[in-house]
Amino acid sequence: MPRQKDITKVNLQLEPYQVILKPVVTEKGYDHAEHRNIYTFEVNGLANKQQIKKAVEFLFEVKVLDVRTQKRRGKKRRVRRTIGKTATTKRALVRLHEDDKINYG
Repeated sequence: MPRQKDITKVNLQLEPYQVILKPVVTEKGYDHAEHRNIYTFEVNGLANKQQIKKAVEFLFEVKVLDVRTQKRRGKKRRVRRTIGKTATTKRALVRLHEDDKINYG
């Protein structure tokens, strides 16, 4: 039986609006944005750092210096008798050029 390709290994061409799903708005995120010029986004799990950089530069018209990614595994949760699991997500921490800013509001 032939082996199937792993979907994460395939070079997918995602559009910028498919790469960046939503900004992550937290107290820590505001602190990073204010003092370090680092913004956090929830991104598509199949996107790589180059695609994330291009998407942020295209959508927000800013200069990206650095991209760091995190894969956050879903946690088990229990509601009454049912055991479920929260979704696994991927986040990107994007550092911008010192002259650029992104306005969340």
